Amino acid sequence: MTFYITDSAVFIYGYDGDTSLFITVPSVKEEMKSREAMMRFEIACETGTRIETPDPQVRKEVLSIAKKTRDVEELSSTDIDILTKALEYKETGVLLTDDYAVQNMASVLGIEVKPINQKKIKDVLVWGKKCTACYRKFDEGDDCPVCGSLLKKVRKRKL
Repeated sequence: MTFYITDSAVFIYGYDGDTSLFITVPSVKEEMKSREAMMRFEIACETGTRIETPDPQVRKEVLSIAKKTRDVEELSSTDIDILTKALEYKETGVLLTDDYAVQNMASVLGIEVKPINQKKIKDVLVWGKKCTACYRKFDEGDDCPVCGSLLKKVRKRKL
């Protein structure tokens, strides 16, 4: 049996599927901004969608890998929770998401992804930083340690 780990896009855009096979995390509810999205979320919960808290140890593992790929700067706490839950169900689950940073991390983690309303990512990326003034490259930070200018996120390499 395949389970579908769902992020907020499932409820925001709508997704046809057996809601009794949907699994999400508690913080997804906080991302429902429209009345329609909240209604879809509540109906899904009433018809079988499970809300599960992610395992804290698995979450630490996901955060550690997200720091290595530099996706951590783009991922919300809810995104980390969704990825954690998807990793817990890696053998029997498919992650439903349109978020490119989440898809990037899911690819790194070996999680199957199915987009909702967008195209799926083509390449898995690792990010770095580049100074906007002196153009030196760094792995992390907000300000250049050489000249003090802002660092901009840039693609470092494809995995």
